[in-house]
Amino acid sequence: MTIPADTKQKAAGRFQVLRLVARNKLALAAVMFLMLVVLCAIFGPWLMGNLIDKPNFRARNMAPFSLAQGWAYVLGADTLGRSLLARLIVGAQNTLGIALFAVFFSMVIGGFLGLIAGYSRGLLSSVILRVADIVMSFPSLLLALIVLFSLGPSVTNLIIVLAVTRIPIYLRTTRAEVLEVRERMFVSAAMALGAGHMRIVFRHIAPIVLPTLVTIGAIDFATVVLAESSLSFLGLGIQAPEFTWGAMVATGRGYLSNAWWIAFWPGLAILLTTLSLNILSNWWRTYADPQQRWRIELARSKKGIPEKRT
Repeated sequence: MTIPADTKQKAAGRFQVLRLVARNKLALAAVMFLMLVVLCAIFGPWLMGNLIDKPNFRARNMAPFSLAQGWAYVLGADTLGRSLLARLIVGAQNTLGIALFAVFFSMVIGGFLGLIAGYSRGLLSSVILRVADIVMSFPSLLLALIVLFSLGPSVTNLIIVLAVTRIPIYLRTTRAEVLEVRERMFVSAAMALGAGHMRIVFRHIAPIVLPTLVTIGAIDFATVVLAESSLSFLGLGIQAPEFTWGAMVATGRGYLSNAWWIAFWPGLAILLTTLSLNILSNWWRTYADPQQRWRIELARSKKGIPEKRT
């Protein structure tokens, strides 16, 4: 069975990306840490069992780096004696899950509205842009605070608020891309052949805009994680018995003087996750831009790896 040439080319492209990531120590470390966080989010609840809710008053405010109560307490315990390691692992699921849904919905809705606003030239485009301007005129965190205080804190409301505050970013980016793409020759050719507006937008223009939206979504993911953590820290995010890393920091803020580890470990997890996301997204943005990719190739050639000429 013969493998198609385009399939071989795609496989070679993916392998080249992996090799370039492996040559960049920061990008490789970011990928490995994010893979660890994702694995914790997927398998954490199954591995940890009841440790996240099981109180152990003998280990109340237990200091880290002690195995007196078992390996699960190596990072210490909180005010009820619950394992901080277990809660960190399980809390990754809620933290990443909320951010993932918020970014996905904001990308889909913002991208759809951006396609309409960029392709149409009438009143509908102006209305969409003015609504986006109204949303952007409010600080995103302040708008989220107002809405959550009015509707009440819950996972659904938190996802909706985070998604709504990020929609204008995807909307304006998509519109700017569509304004340029719709003037290209292949769009004029599709119109001349009698293609409808819906077919032109979703079959010809949307696939070109999608990679840009995915790149922005990867960059924006870290911002949404920080926003969710801030809202949970203020008590307007996810509510007990569910928890996120931000809620764990809020729990430990009253014990910073005598049990700093309760707030330190979830804060460190938030820091490392957002830092890894920023490092990886910046690397991908450089790689995806043909005008900037020479920086990666230059670093590759300096390490003695010959560049592949085509």
